[in-house]
Amino acid sequence: MDRVEQEEQNSSRKGRKGRVITGMILALLLVGGIVIFTQFKIETIQVTGNIHYTEQEIIDLVIGDGYNQNTLVLYLKNKLQPMEPIPFVEKVDVEYISNHVVTITVYEKALAGCVKFMNEYMYFDKDGVVLESSREKVSDIPCITGIQFDTMVMYEPLPIEDKTFFHTVLTLTQLLQKYELPIDDIRFTSQQEIILYYQDIQILLGDGSNVEEQISELGNILKSIEGKSGTLYMKDYTIERGDVVFRENQ
Repeated sequence: MDRVEQEEQNSSRKGRKGRVITGMILALLLVGGIVIFTQFKIETIQVTGNIHYTEQEIIDLVIGDGYNQNTLVLYLKNKLQPMEPIPFVEKVDVEYISNHVVTITVYEKALAGCVKFMNEYMYFDKDGVVLESSREKVSDIPCITGIQFDTMVMYEPLPIEDKTFFHTVLTLTQLLQKYELPIDDIRFTSQQEIILYYQDIQILLGDGSNVEEQISELGNILKSIEGKSGTLYMKDYTIERGDVVFRENQ
């Protein structure tokens, strides 16, 4: 056998060996892909803590679809690429209960109210600190009107110089949250009197000097006039006097 034939045989053996190795690698990748797809496929997603977002919205934002519907892929993705911030959400915890079960715990920002500034809704917490801005109005967060601002800075308190008025604003929003009253909007008049809006009912509270007693009883009063439209006068309301007048629209 001459030298040329020997080289051809060696080359042929190397080619066969290379094809065998390539085939084995492809087979292993195929088996690995099948194992990953079947053994780590997400079958159950549990969502807790969500208020402003629906369960499906959270799933779409956190997991998405396609390849992310896999616990292993999702874990690696979240490790290599941190999740994009979600408006109105402080943080999201993703827990892998098993290969097929994922739990998403949502920690939403504790928003007390909002004010409109430069065509944006600025959302603040119970301490008056601005936490979020959005062009969208969240339905279950009361919006305060009648207050003028020259500037607004994220993560700083509302720029209300009158500390007494600032306290009134915060006390009011805290009480509405405490008693779970679904007030749509809050308006402060030029005389700094408070008007609440609930469905088709306008609620006059006066200067806010007795707002704690007024709000503590407001829920029961609203139940008694549910479905009606008109004006509820509570300016002179106290627990002792109980002065409340409702004038229904004709």
